[in-house]
Amino acid sequence: MILRLTLLLATAATIARADDWPQWRGPNRTDVSNEAGLLQKWPADGPKRLWLYDKAGLGYAGFAVVGDQLYSMGLEEGEAFVFCLNVETGNKVWQTPVAGEYENRWGDGPRSTPTVDGDHVYCMFAQGTVACLNIADGKIVWQSSMKDAGGKQPYWGFTESVLVDGDKVICTPGGKRGTMLALDKKTGKKIWQSSDVTVPCHYSSPVKATIHGKPQYVQLTMTKLFGVSADDGKLLWESEWPGRTAVIPTPIVKGNAVYIATGYGVGSKLVEIKEDGSATDVWNNKVMKNHHGGVIELNGHCYGYSDGPGWICQSLKDGEPVWSEKRKLGKGAIGYADGRFYLVDERRGTVVLIAASPDGWEEHGRFTLSPQTERRKPSGRIWVHPVISNGKLYLRDQEYVYCYDVKK
Repeated sequence: MILRLTLLLATAATIARADDWPQWRGPNRTDVSNEAGLLQKWPADGPKRLWLYDKAGLGYAGFAVVGDQLYSMGLEEGEAFVFCLNVETGNKVWQTPVAGEYENRWGDGPRSTPTVDGDHVYCMFAQGTVACLNIADGKIVWQSSMKDAGGKQPYWGFTESVLVDGDKVICTPGGKRGTMLALDKKTGKKIWQSSDVTVPCHYSSPVKATIHGKPQYVQLTMTKLFGVSADDGKLLWESEWPGRTAVIPTPIVKGNAVYIATGYGVGSKLVEIKEDGSATDVWNNKVMKNHHGGVIELNGHCYGYSDGPGWICQSLKDGEPVWSEKRKLGKGAIGYADGRFYLVDERRGTVVLIAASPDGWEEHGRFTLSPQTERRKPSGRIWVHPVISNGKLYLRDQEYVYCYDVKK
């Protein structure tokens, strides 16, 4: 009896520590996982691969993982679809076509991450279609169009991952009717549209925040960083931003301040939001020129790949560089769990585990994805961010979805 109780308690503790990954950049849209009990060093040939799914189709859609199911999107034979896999076996549970074909010389297909909320999954397709589907069987509940809301498809397609908050689905059509839009998550009908913010959308995804006690949604476009009221979409504050070509990384909110970064030589800055709605730059420099691999803030430092110096650690307080490393791994995406960063080289498919530390680059294992797609366009790369959920590492190269065991 005592042994049985001990085993039950141990199992319960394991379940309590495990984290689902219900949306882009995880539960809080920070790319910081609270999981523990993961491998701190990999074997010479990398962690054990549990399964490989080879029918995900084309595209750069990321993963949402909840319970025993993984959700993503792909494109095949002119149809863009949502698919669901069993995370233990890699077998397909269901697949539902939603939108038509999106073509681009950097790669065709969807380029955002589904959001799971309760019994439904919400997805944004490259042409601007937002769809709500049942997680049980993939049946479409409703669809809505960013173009019908006044939005114009960006050059590289709609890429944001929609935010679900309470009864609302938050998305960014951009345009004169209002940059941000709140839809009823049950029906897809408009709740509000931010008519006093009317700049075009770009490629970033919104985040929820409470700044000076005011619930709001923070978003970044080519020309502005801003926050709108969660209640009615009214503009609360804004800060100018000289974006160039493509503004992609998701804002990071820390207390009453917001960190942003952009590639193409633009750089990064920290903005302090005052109670009166004014926004002041704390610092603004070109240390972190992050293209689209993501930036993670951890214990007062920001980590990611900066065009030029390579992988860097940047002080959040003053924006100054702490360390950089360019020779050991090429440009790519970053994820975090249990004291380690998971890095993916976009050209070679090399995956590296390093210590999440301001003390410098400390490597704890690497391997290279295999097989790799032969269907990627010449201008395309391995751009899907790594996801660590419930002891598993998920990676993707077009039609291939890889699952690795990273538990101790």
